[in-house]
Amino acid sequence: MVVKESWMFVACPLVVTSWKRLAFRMAVVSAAWCSSGPASWAQDTARAAGKEQGVFQEAKGPAWGIRSLMLDANEGCTVGDIDGDGRLDVVAGRHWYRSPDWVPRPVRTIEDWNGYVQSNGDFLLDVNQDGRLDVIAGSFIPSQVHWYQNPGEEALRLGQTWPKHLLVDTGKSENEGQLMDDIDGNGTPDWIVNSWNAKNPVMVYRLMPSDEAGEGGAKYRLIASEIAPSGNSHGMGVGDLNGDGRKDLLTGTGWYEQPAEGAWGKGWKHHPDWQIQASVPMLVHDLDRDGKADVLVGEGHDYGLYWWCQTGQDGEGKIAFDRILVDRSYSQPHALALADLDGDGREELISGKRYFAHNGGDPGGKDMPLLVFYQYRPESRDFLRTTVEQGHVGIGLQIATGDLDGDQKIDIAVAGKSGTHVLLNPTP
Repeated sequence: MVVKESWMFVACPLVVTSWKRLAFRMAVVSAAWCSSGPASWAQDTARAAGKEQGVFQEAKGPAWGIRSLMLDANEGCTVGDIDGDGRLDVVAGRHWYRSPDWVPRPVRTIEDWNGYVQSNGDFLLDVNQDGRLDVIAGSFIPSQVHWYQNPGEEALRLGQTWPKHLLVDTGKSENEGQLMDDIDGNGTPDWIVNSWNAKNPVMVYRLMPSDEAGEGGAKYRLIASEIAPSGNSHGMGVGDLNGDGRKDLLTGTGWYEQPAEGAWGKGWKHHPDWQIQASVPMLVHDLDRDGKADVLVGEGHDYGLYWWCQTGQDGEGKIAFDRILVDRSYSQPHALALADLDGDGREELISGKRYFAHNGGDPGGKDMPLLVFYQYRPESRDFLRTTVEQGHVGIGLQIATGDLDGDQKIDIAVAGKSGTHVLLNPTP
């Protein structure tokens, strides 16, 4: 049975900014009081919080190969060819791991902070255009965004740390995470910052080529563009939600519509259509291939992984969804990714439990880590769930995918407080 109900998101003058459960419960009560229409957010949340575990069946499959690389509090990771040998390597916080031996090699030093490390993601770009991938990284509290210069073949061989350069000081703290996505379609990814504080502005930093070299020889500079003066909140995604051909920006309190006149120079229209402490990223993806963009989203600090199946729009652009509970058997699906793991041409949804996200203070925060993926079955509109690993491997802030062992199959890399791991795909 598909657990769903048709509903139209309704705007409420309410923002959740606290990490404490009390604030969330107050938000639910307030939303119930101020909402209208057939199904309020509070009612929908309450129904989803019942005994239903979601619309999935557990699948059996061959065991994935697990390579445990490091145990620390780092939660960001990405993959790319660091040393130019044609293989995808893993970058995760303080280290990079060369395929296929996966021995840790230094990148940078990062301070520990309150049960975390002061880094909330790793991104790869050839910043100085010397033909080698560099690392771009931001932080939870510090406002600086740095790039770490790939030192080249000999320094990599000797295990030297990478030179650190300032890319931009945003002047803004309380950063939940970042995304890199070409939101304006100019062929260059933009730096998009998510903040857990809804009073903070919604910002995009355009990565612009520069004739004048920046610090460390950077060939790019980050140009700040304000999407809205406030209204950021936990959760962020990028994609064309309303089908107008332009990418929109999603946060935990709704979505921002990219103007027809162009992405920059004016504010984006805010559609306060939902209230959720959402995953980063929220994935805009036409799961059922009906021509309408859906949203795949997790409750970042609670139970619940959802498929918001778009059913249409009214004349004013308000979008209606069926909110389908995929899985609530584990908590903190804080990060999501899509990848074709079985080679059938359809992407699977990858998620899992972010272990100790708020140092164990969230609902289910001390449960065992978990990494899973879901195959959508269009004939029954449900999912087959495959457990990649349970008890040792969870997720953090990023899930990276790519062919890590050269066998033409997509593998997974994760980093979190349960460790940094490579999961090798056993698909025949």
